[in-house]
Amino acid sequence: MKSNGRRKIKYAVAGLGHLAQVAILPAFEHCAHAELAALISGDPEKEAKVSRKYRIKAYSYDQYEECLAQGVDAVYITLPNHLHREFTVRALDAGVHVLCEKPMAVTEEDCEAMIRAAEKNNRKLMIAYRLHFEKGNLEAIETARRGKLGDLRFFTSEFAQQVEKDNVRLTQPVEEGGGPVYDMGVYCINAARYLFGAEPTHAFGCSASRDETRFRNAEEMTTAVLKFPGERTATFTASFGAADIGRYTLVGTKGVLTADPGYEYAEGINVQVKVGEKTRTRKFRKRDQFAAEIDYFSDCILKNKEPEPSGLEGLADVRIVEAIYQSADQQQIVALPPLPEKRRPTLAQEISRPAHGKPRTIKTASPSGEAA
Repeated sequence: MKSNGRRKIKYAVAGLGHLAQVAILPAFEHCAHAELAALISGDPEKEAKVSRKYRIKAYSYDQYEECLAQGVDAVYITLPNHLHREFTVRALDAGVHVLCEKPMAVTEEDCEAMIRAAEKNNRKLMIAYRLHFEKGNLEAIETARRGKLGDLRFFTSEFAQQVEKDNVRLTQPVEEGGGPVYDMGVYCINAARYLFGAEPTHAFGCSASRDETRFRNAEEMTTAVLKFPGERTATFTASFGAADIGRYTLVGTKGVLTADPGYEYAEGINVQVKVGEKTRTRKFRKRDQFAAEIDYFSDCILKNKEPEPSGLEGLADVRIVEAIYQSADQQQIVALPPLPEKRRPTLAQEISRPAHGKPRTIKTASPSGEAA
């Protein structure tokens, strides 16, 4: 099949959990340069039912390489965090491009192995930072870059939700990518980095949990402080045991920018900028952020362009997550070595795709336990 004279990139989606069913699979309907070609699941019943729903052939995890050999150009990996490295490397070694959900992996070593595999096999690797294509966040970045807030001084963020005890985010220990920093804190880290346009030099973390069985393997919440060049700081709290919230604030010497909500895909994003006595609020309508990122990655494959966000972007966040947990464990500040220079998101990457409705899901529920 072709689009505007160009062929469409054929995707397999590995993992049929809540995010895949409510956001990723429906996104292909609005993709100009991509089509859904295969499904991969570890649950035979889910595999069969979702396959019938989308009229697409499904494969088990044991049939992964067989699936990738059926004319698949790229795989979207939306598996539990500890499986990202294995399934990414296997796909790249099979000659298939990879779009991998964040966090990229569990350790810096995992991320580096994934980057090496992409380079060795001459294939594209992109990490699914959907907000790098969302107009609301990109305009926030532009506001910061243009100096409208004055000299940027500090960033704060809160990201929380109530997560059920049997959800993989809590059943997996931190060592395997469980916990709120890997799942939600990575958004706060990424936002601080793209708003400051820099990498932190030091990290400090502190974790806390109530005495509940659901927090036996992974902590309830962690608060982190990151120090950036130019004597700037970023502070955030990520929690699996508090009311829903997802916002950030950037404060400069002349003004304040607040995005609330700032990380959402199920609703629009609101950005307020206050400079002196003037306050401006912009409401950005809900869009299909997943269709946007899939189309962007497809375009990179078709035109042989290096994607932003690349594997290096994913590694940049994961090494900070590791440093935060190391700090919380050792109760001391952890220094972060410098990273190579990399591209950062700009307004030129903004892509708009129409939002879709709320689909019915099969054998899956949101982290809070609510069925879609």
